[in-house]
Amino acid sequence: MPDLSHGTADDAAAVNALRSAVMRLSRRLKHQRVDESLSPTEMSVLGTLALCGSATPGELARKEHVQPPSMTRIVALLEAKGLVRLEPHPDDRRQKVVSQTERAEAMLEESRRKRNAWLATLADGLDEDEWAKLRAAAPVLEKLAHL
Repeated sequence: MPDLSHGTADDAAAVNALRSAVMRLSRRLKHQRVDESLSPTEMSVLGTLALCGSATPGELARKEHVQPPSMTRIVALLEAKGLVRLEPHPDDRRQKVVSQTERAEAMLEESRRKRNAWLATLADGLDEDEWAKLRAAAPVLEKLAHL
């Protein structure tokens, strides 16, 4: 594993190119939203619930790297929009468990479909060698995203 503080100029250049490309692609993907009324943070919380299942607001705050009071406000906004429901915690009645609604599931699915279609259109411009490299890089990028 390269130590970039002592790595080669090629390593540093690769990290810089990766950062720039990921940031640019991320910004462009954010514009492919189905529901413009939701903030990127609200969409991220719904995505976390879809991926990880129901959670307490505190668990969501940790997963989303926000303070618990901020998550409480986000959950309240999502509940008001009919995208999450709050239910009593099965073991601790002082807490609530946040779950996404069917409406949120449908919206996330439509959002994934739209973003995948947009990416597929971009990828049509790749040649077979570039596609092979992209297929090989996808698991590595996924791993980086979860470290």
